[in-house]
Amino acid sequence: QVQLVESGGGLVQAGGSLRLSCAASLRSFSTYAMGWFRQAPGKEREFVAAVSVGGGSTYYGDSVKGRFTISRDNAKRTVYLQMNSLKPEDTAVYYCAAHTSGSYYTYDAYGYWGQGTQVTVSS
Repeated sequence: QVQLVESGGGLVQAGGSLRLSCAASLRSFSTYAMGWFRQAPGKEREFVAAVSVGGGSTYYGDSVKGRFTISRDNAKRTVYLQMNSLKPEDTAVYYCAAHTSGSYYTYDAYGYWGQGTQVTVSS
């Protein structure tokens, strides 16, 4: 059974930082590109970032470019999302996902999902 477990969410003031982690039970973790999405109440799930299989290529949504950094450690089967200069509009549930086919930027390209972790940014 595939499991993706996110951690690291919480409450932070605007301008602060958080680091999310996603631990995967996927045996072939190193063969999956990985992504982060987020969903705020009443809004659609939004692409945040993705990282290629080897970690050499990264992709970001426009709203987080220059503030967030995605990385991965294949030996630990873990993907990270470093979030800096957080804004109240970053408040959402953040989901980790394993890419299976299609564009990195669309949620239906990801076949495995975690349960999500809440990030709340206060003003």
